[in-house]
Amino acid sequence: MVPILAPEQPEQSATHDVTNQAPPLAPYDASEDAALLEGLRREGAGWAEEDVRRLGRRAGDEEAQLWGEQANRYEPELRTHDRYGNRVDEVDFHPSWHHLMGVAVAEGLAAAPWADDRAGAHVARTAGGLVWGHTEAGHGCPTSMTYAAVPALRRQPELAAVYEPLLVSRVYDPGLRVPGDKRGLLAGMGMTEKQGGSDVRTNTTAASPTAEPGVYTLRGHKWFTSAPMCDVFLVLAQAPGGLSCFLVPRILPDGTRNTFRIQRLKDKLGNRSNASSEPEFDNTVAWLVGPEGQGVKTIIEMVNCTRLDCVMMTATLMRKTLVEAGHHTKHRGAFGAPLIDQPLMRNVLADLALESEAATTLTLRLAGAADRAIRGDAQETAFRRIATAVGKYWVTKRGPAFTAEALECLGGNGYVEQSGMPRHYREAPLLSIWEGSGNVNALDVLRALGRAPDTADALFAELALARGADARLDAAVTRLRDQLSDLASAETGARRLVERMALTLQASLLVRHAPAAVADAFCATRLGGDWGYAFGTLPASADLGAILTRALPDSD
Repeated sequence: MVPILAPEQPEQSATHDVTNQAPPLAPYDASEDAALLEGLRREGAGWAEEDVRRLGRRAGDEEAQLWGEQANRYEPELRTHDRYGNRVDEVDFHPSWHHLMGVAVAEGLAAAPWADDRAGAHVARTAGGLVWGHTEAGHGCPTSMTYAAVPALRRQPELAAVYEPLLVSRVYDPGLRVPGDKRGLLAGMGMTEKQGGSDVRTNTTAASPTAEPGVYTLRGHKWFTSAPMCDVFLVLAQAPGGLSCFLVPRILPDGTRNTFRIQRLKDKLGNRSNASSEPEFDNTVAWLVGPEGQGVKTIIEMVNCTRLDCVMMTATLMRKTLVEAGHHTKHRGAFGAPLIDQPLMRNVLADLALESEAATTLTLRLAGAADRAIRGDAQETAFRRIATAVGKYWVTKRGPAFTAEALECLGGNGYVEQSGMPRHYREAPLLSIWEGSGNVNALDVLRALGRAPDTADALFAELALARGADARLDAAVTRLRDQLSDLASAETGARRLVERMALTLQASLLVRHAPAAVADAFCATRLGGDWGYAFGTLPASADLGAILTRALPDSD
């Protein structure tokens, strides 16, 4: 029998060969950002550029990017008891979390700037956060709170003398032990409760004075306390004299565990690597920070610092997702050309680049104001007071829409967890909620304008630095001044007012400091109204090539 032979087939590639897919982004340099480096120098921290560049390369390397992925994939776990039934209330983290924290603390991204007398130290820290945040966002919570705790703690000098040297340390020393026996400390905060949220004056946690001056015991339950593995916490509670601020250590000076019962960890939309908890206080020992009844006044400086970090973290997410989108579109082809060369995709990327640069430039201006205000500059103190709240409202509001658009640049690939883009997208809404949601920040701007007129004067003094450079900006400043002339019925329209303040401030900074193509496109769209509601609607007059070359140097 003659065998039947199959006809010869032309040589073909295997069905699973991979073509037209972008290679991994890492390793890359997270500090390769003209707006960031220019702002670093402009705001007085050019001396830190070498360190920021080194940290940017570290953030973009394969190992650090893997740490960020693993810290979110293997989430923290709560252990309420040990094997014998003893209450321990500890949280276990994946080793990658500890690696991220170790670098962050060593690089001065926690409280180290408070021990640095160099002008620009706080700007350098913010710039470091803008690059190291390319790894992942969750571990920025404990570093931010540790940074913010120092100025609040200084209202009680005898406590600051004990704890501040350890809070400003560049040594990450995890584990619950007597604070004085450790090489470095982390601080958290416990303000909100389930019945009040941002309305902290409705808190019910009670503080009872003991026979020892300045020492109290707390009883109550907190609703959102990050991060419970920290060594000390600043907590708001109702003392006999009213709402007051207290320092609560996890381990007492005699080595015993303070009562800090973690009821559960929050199951959050994002920020999965970071443990957020509900602790219960029951005869918990605490030390008064500041006078009784002045808890909000004591802790407000902490809030100013963490609000700046919310702006910084959002700007970081914008930059990270823009870099991811630019990388993908450079290497992915469609309809006969790389995506990045397709006119409509270039419009989307350029629009995102405008938003990213505006956010980064404002972030560094706010950091410069904070640095100079901390050193006693009254004008910068007034500007910081209003501009930080304005920036917190607007930049964090833009974050979710921005990350969604950047994700869409990757198409279906961006919707897959392995791309990392869903993690960034889930992270973005947190930053508009943390330290006061949009309404809280908008109303805080009105409060500042009403109670401290020098804040408006400082804002307009800043805007005046760009007077005459762009007619659209000049017109926007005039409109803003008219709007601020009558605040009697401004609450209903507070969001619109603060949005205009933010866009006018961002435009003024770009007109002064960015290339003409960037400033012109921003003013035309954000102030002149020559745009649509989605990203990617820049007018035909916009110089897309110049914008993209600045934001993504290898885009051409």
